[in-house]
Amino acid sequence: MEFYASCPEGFESALADELKHLGLSHVRRLKGRATFEGELEQGLRACLWSRLASRVFVVLGRFEAQDADELYDGVYDIAWEGIVRPGATIAITARGVTEQLRNTRFSALRAKDALCDRLAEATGRRADVDAADPDVHLLLSLRQRRASISLDLSGDPLFKRLPPAATRAGEGAHVLRPDYAALVLAQVGWTALCERELTADDYENEALPTLIDASCAGGGLLLEAVNILTDRAPGAARERWGFEGWQLHDAALWEQLLAEAREREAAARERQARIVAMDIDPTARKTAERMVKCAGYRRFVDFCAAKSATVLDHAGAVAGAAIVADTTETPLSLMHDAMTLVGELRRAPELASAPVAALTRDGLMARALHAEPERSIAVMPNNEEATVEVWPSLDHASAAFEAATSADATGEIADAGDADDVSSAAPAMPEPAATLDLGDGKPLPVLIPESEQFANRLRKNARLRRKWAKREGVSCYRVYDADLPDYSAAIDLYEGCPQTPGRWLVIAEYAAPKTIDPALAQARMLDILAIAPRILDVPAEHVHAKARMRSRGGSQYGKQDAGKGGSSERANIARRRLPLIEEGGLTFAVNFDDYLDVGIFLDHRVTRNLVREHAKQARRFLNLFAYTGTATCYAADGGVEETVTVDLSNTYLDWAERNMRQNGFVGPQHHFVRDDVLAWIRDQRQTRNRWDLIFVDPPTFSNSSKMGRRTWDVQRDHVELLAGVSRLLTQGGHAIFSCNLRGFRPETRKLARAGVVLEDITSQTIPEDFARNQKVHHCYIVRRLPIEDAMAEVGFSAEEIAERVEELRNPEARKPRAAAPGHAHAGNNKPHGDGKPSPAGKPKKKKFYASKPKGK
Repeated sequence: MEFYASCPEGFESALADELKHLGLSHVRRLKGRATFEGELEQGLRACLWSRLASRVFVVLGRFEAQDADELYDGVYDIAWEGIVRPGATIAITARGVTEQLRNTRFSALRAKDALCDRLAEATGRRADVDAADPDVHLLLSLRQRRASISLDLSGDPLFKRLPPAATRAGEGAHVLRPDYAALVLAQVGWTALCERELTADDYENEALPTLIDASCAGGGLLLEAVNILTDRAPGAARERWGFEGWQLHDAALWEQLLAEAREREAAARERQARIVAMDIDPTARKTAERMVKCAGYRRFVDFCAAKSATVLDHAGAVAGAAIVADTTETPLSLMHDAMTLVGELRRAPELASAPVAALTRDGLMARALHAEPERSIAVMPNNEEATVEVWPSLDHASAAFEAATSADATGEIADAGDADDVSSAAPAMPEPAATLDLGDGKPLPVLIPESEQFANRLRKNARLRRKWAKREGVSCYRVYDADLPDYSAAIDLYEGCPQTPGRWLVIAEYAAPKTIDPALAQARMLDILAIAPRILDVPAEHVHAKARMRSRGGSQYGKQDAGKGGSSERANIARRRLPLIEEGGLTFAVNFDDYLDVGIFLDHRVTRNLVREHAKQARRFLNLFAYTGTATCYAADGGVEETVTVDLSNTYLDWAERNMRQNGFVGPQHHFVRDDVLAWIRDQRQTRNRWDLIFVDPPTFSNSSKMGRRTWDVQRDHVELLAGVSRLLTQGGHAIFSCNLRGFRPETRKLARAGVVLEDITSQTIPEDFARNQKVHHCYIVRRLPIEDAMAEVGFSAEEIAERVEELRNPEARKPRAAAPGHAHAGNNKPHGDGKPSPAGKPKKKKFYASKPKGK
């Protein structure tokens, strides 16, 4: 019989080696699979024991299939009455195309018709189709003019083998799929270590084969490592198989293989080995511990602190060792420490015999180990690019290094061929990691030696900022803002108030230019993440890494990680325990985990104080695009009698209410409105509601689904926005408008034609800690003037002013204008206030705040 085992791309070599180890014959490696030949027993053995295969197939037939008729005839000629068990349901999946068979669904349907027709003629009964859960799953493969059809012996994919209790325990967490875990473990020879017989010296020294999982993530590597140690057949616990619908299935033979597997597992109870696990990320370690415990494997795994000395103490004497790590989900802020730990373990003399295999996404592990990997395997766990990188043990590397540099070896190399080719293949001995002395007596390994320049600059900045902050009474401020072009990041320091004491860092990486090597840019970022908390005295777990696009100049307050937050977040925001900070005598809740921005813009510190000063002469205050309502808190603190806070997000409105309540501003005079701001302004213009002071701080861009088909762009839409805002001002009132688009250019002439003038106060609102970046935001005072005065102020000629005045006095004389763009009117067919159209020329008298009730 002809069989093949399918696998993810990158697994082929390891899968072929595994099948040979199982005793299968004629193993051949192909793309995405490995083929082998043998009797039924060999196919069943592959199903039971393969850790790397996704599925195992038996090939039933090959034939010409240039068109639909040939496909039908080829499938019909197969003796299905001797293959499909009577009463079994079927499903056929087609892959590939030929010149005439271009639709895989049609090909599968044609093959199904042929199979059912054959069974109907031979047995008098057609097979039933069950596409979701068939007893017999067939795969039709088309290529050029040929076709083959195979039966899936597996049923469900073979990698679906996590213990049910562990699966429930790891729900929502990153748990490496078993076949990917097996691939990593295969690279370090864990199976051979487990099968090793201990010597008398090993027993005397209490030395055991040892696996060190230096980044255990969700526990996927640990579960597979224990299964290998206990020699537990990966398919032993499966209750249903694809071969059960195959007439050639031999139940007695299968029971014999299962009995053999039970005997092997019983014999493996005599095995002795150590598995030591740790993770820099406490959350990941807790998940791994929970997974291991629920799987019933706790006695096999020793969890310890992620410090090299502690790990070596738990490892003890080793009789062969291996180091593995899965850093694909390690938080960026902890990546440097994770890689440093792997480097320290590899260089430890006690682990000189240990090869290293790491599943990583960034290729930076080579910098931490100061050696290029011996081999790299490109893989796609969770459909995301990653690499399994493998380094030989230092014993092996040292031997190769000595052989390549000895005089005798040189002679042998010369006889064998080109000396350069051979010597380049020998791994270089790893050099000691570059370290920095940060003055605290603890040398810090870094990936880039030039990072010392960054450390020196940050130390200087921190000293100067600390003095300034103490003098100004500021507790949250920017310490560093891409002062060195190669280290392009912003570092903000937050100090908690007495209710939630602590220090936090938010380190936002600016996108590197395309000319910069991404790996080099990320190595610098990891050094920043390692150096900053040491200099600024912040615990590693309080360091939060973000990524920010400098070219956009702003943010939509988007989520940092789509997997966090969710529908429950809004319900929890009001009572969720969040760090509290102080600014200007007020207290605000901040969220470092879920969003790109944390809930307060530090560059608006002066602007918020300006709102408070202006609020002292105002009675009613309106905050548009309110975000978390910090400006509303300042206005309330300034003494306004009434506030209205408008935002499109329920979550942020809840956050704003929390901030107001935190500062004692509660009562019916404080209104919170969820609505699209432009639509809400148009509604309010139909009422008598007017405000003495309005604060407007829109995002640079937004395409929120809550806005319907319309999008928001501050450069494109600011004229419409500010013209509408000006109509909501009381006589003598004014607005403060801010935006963070770096290249923002106000359309002053268009605004003046609407009677709106701007006073640029940007330079007055840039705090000292943001002085390096004068374009961090733009800020203006917005006033409404008679149109003649507004136009004259921005330089219109007398003739242009007269033409505009006449145009307004005599609407029929206006020049034809193009229809308003769709973005300005989409989704605004809303009733006003009481649901009835407003009488022309008669503004409503009732207060009208919420065109959409908050929460709906």
